[in-house]
Amino acid sequence: MTGLTMLSGFVPSIGRSARAGLCAAIGVVLLGTSGCASRIDRDPDNGLPTLQLQNSVLLTPANGGQTVGSQDLRAGDIILSATHGINSLGIRVFTLSPVSHAALYLGDDRIIEAVGSGVRTRSTAEFMADEATIVAFRHPGMTDAHATAMRVFAQAQDGKKYNTAGIVLQAPFTLQRKFCEIPLVPGSVRDACLRGTAAVQLGAARNDRFFCSQLVLEAYRAAQLPLTDASALMVSPADLLHMREGDVPSVQIKQALQYVGHLKGGHLATDVAVTGQPSP
Repeated sequence: MTGLTMLSGFVPSIGRSARAGLCAAIGVVLLGTSGCASRIDRDPDNGLPTLQLQNSVLLTPANGGQTVGSQDLRAGDIILSATHGINSLGIRVFTLSPVSHAALYLGDDRIIEAVGSGVRTRSTAEFMADEATIVAFRHPGMTDAHATAMRVFAQAQDGKKYNTAGIVLQAPFTLQRKFCEIPLVPGSVRDACLRGTAAVQLGAARNDRFFCSQLVLEAYRAAQLPLTDASALMVSPADLLHMREGDVPSVQIKQALQYVGHLKGGHLATDVAVTGQPSP
């Protein structure tokens, strides 16, 4: 759900021009509150500018999404997930996102992820047993050569330590970055602000330790298919979610990700939105 459509589920009785005014008013209010990246698009019907905010509308396979199985995954698919645990809840609240973890599907029913104990590879079934909500996204330019290079890189990281320092630094950065993501800030300005803030607060990346989303981004870079030029240290699972088609990414991206489907659907509070679909 994008642009004014995001608001239509809440204010169905008002017209398009009124919704445009409401959207702009909300943007002004949000200038002084929490960060929410935005961009100005053109309404396809009348060509008028519309404010599009980052998509946080929740949708389940039962009301617009689709359920998929592990057999529907392809090597290189990005897996975003959430649990009902307190750690997952804290991350989701802190990042204003319905997901808290990122992993990478390697093919042959294997998933690689970076967790507190380090980087590990395990079966899709084992991964699914631990998560409450699991949704997959796909880079449309992924080829067999990319997937092979990604798998070689990822498997070489198996057993490496978790980037605990990177996660600790993420906390103050997550708060500071909101000043860069206030509505109506142009994407190029937002991107430059985020990178500058990250350079000061996160420092330089090290290549021997990873947290979950960092591992995913570095695997894509190793495959010569980078998702963004931004530092992997500043990208969270929430940022990966906003790289999907129809959403507003916080950092400038190379290619929007396609929604594949839900491998597992949880409660309404944790399910991930499908772009372009009306809310129930």
